[in-house]
This record gives sequence, structure tokens and C-alpha cells, in this order.
Amino acid sequence: MSFDSASLKPWALVGLHAAVRFTVTGDASPGLLPRLLMAFAKRDLVPDTLEFRRTDGAARIEIHMAAMPAEMVHLVEGNLRQVVGVAQVARTQEITGCVRRAA
Repeated sequence: MSFDSASLKPWALVGLHAAVRFTVTGDASPGLLPRLLMAFAKRDLVPDTLEFRRTDGAARIEIHMAAMPAEMVHLVEGNLRQVVGVAQVARTQEITGCVRRAA
């Protein structure tokens, strides 16, 4: 039995967009918000909504983008996880368009 090497090419999300909501929990420190937003700013992205809630020294931040380039979602999520003071990052997303084989 032989396999066609063309069938093993990776799938790509290039050109697709995702509606993404990141929910971040961590320390309620003064520098947390700017550090979180840097993950978006260095990729020239501007979140559509940002909601911050503080309770008993802890912070819960929701950052939403209606149309983020799909190939950047995992990069931004990785940067958010590396921010000092972040305890947890959760992500929900819906990819729009279709997935195609990479060239």
C-alpha cells in the first residue's frame, strides 16, 4: 500500500477570521491591563470589547474580537499566558470561512 505525499500536506487557516473571546484571570495589579493589551498591539490588532472586573485582589478580564485573523489566535493566546500575573486563560472561538490545504 502506498501513500500519496500530497495527501499529507498540512491544512491552513490563512485568510480566515475568527470571532474570539479570551477570558483571563489573574492578580489585580496596575500593570496587568497594559501587559495583556500588548499581545494585541504588537500584531496591530485592536480588541472590540474589553471588560475588567476586580474582586478581592483577583481580576477577571474578557477581551473580545469579532474578526481576528485565525492564524494569530494561538499566538495571542500564548502571549496572554506568558503575562506576569496571569493565572488562567480560556478561549472560545468560531472560525468563519472554510479550511483549505496549504500550498
